[in-house]
Parts: sequence; structure tokens; C-alpha cells
Amino acid sequence: MISQSAQQGFETLLVKSLQKALAVVDGDQIEVNEEFDNTEFLETHVVVLTSASYIFRVMVLIYFNTDSATQTHFARRSGTDVSAQNPQAFIDAMCETANMCCGGLNRELVQFYPHIGLSTPNILERRCADYIHVLNAGLLKHFAVHVNGSPLFHASLCVCDYDTLDFHYTPSVQENAVIDGELELF
Repeated sequence: MISQSAQQGFETLLVKSLQKALAVVDGDQIEVNEEFDNTEFLETHVVVLTSASYIFRVMVLIYFNTDSATQTHFARRSGTDVSAQNPQAFIDAMCETANMCCGGLNRELVQFYPHIGLSTPNILERRCADYIHVLNAGLLKHFAVHVNGSPLFHASLCVCDYDTLDFHYTPSVQENAVIDGELELF
């Protein structure tokens, strides 16, 4: 069972992580809105990452296209050529961004559940995400992600619980502080 407080915490942490990972420059507006389900998501691919503990598994799915708008976003973000002529650079940029997103979520969850592992990103065809419901997750939410007013991605949060999950997440005052030169080892 996942308490209401923990559900809200997972959702808040995912939204915060998406906003940080997808922003290119300060001032980028990353708007994340809840969607009813993922059946209307038209993206062609999904990158999947998992954070797992002894008592839960969190899956983050970020749906994306390989269109020019998405390539432009990642060219700005990574500073490299992620065009159709360089498809591996685009996939690398997408995986790195997804890794940053899930890593941010993972870092925050460690304060409540100290034994958490993070997977590497996996790219799947979009239609694979249609079967996420078979996991019978305790929490399954879907989101639309707009970057600077334009729809660009969708995301899903899936939490499978193997024991009671209950925590209360409150953003710290330091979250908005800029920290330079910090090294983090996993």
C-alpha cells in the first residue's frame, strides 16, 4: 500500500526532476500536467529507467519523438549535433537527460529509503508502454510535458509496492540554491 502522502511525494519528485532535467537554460518554462492515461500519447519511442529498493520499484517512462522539434531541444541541451544525420547522438542525449531525471528522483528518495539502485536507460518502442498496467502498480500516473509552451514529451510514473510505503516530502530551502563544482558518486 502506498499512502496518500507518499503518492504525492512520488509525483512531486517526478515533476521536479522532469523540470530540472529538461530545462536547457535558466528561464526555460517546463510545465508538467497530469493526463488521464497514456493511450493517446503519439510519441514513437520511450526511454525507461528504474529505481528499485527492497520494498518498491519506481519506473519512469519518458515518451519522445525523433522529430525536428525534439532534435532542436536536445541540440540546445547537449550542445552537439543531434540531427537525423547523427541518430546515435540524439539517443545518447535523450538517455542522458532521462538518466538525470531519474537520478534526481533517486537522490531525493534516498533520504527516505537508503538502499536504492538505479538502472541504465532503455529505449523501447512506444507501444511497449501500453502494457504497463499489467504490473498492477500501486501508483500509475501519466503526464504531458510542455517546454516553453510547446508540447514536447509525455511521461509516466509507475510505482510497484511490495510493502507499505509512507513518507512525507517537503521541498527544502536549499533546492533553489545553485551549487557549483559538486561531485556526486553513485
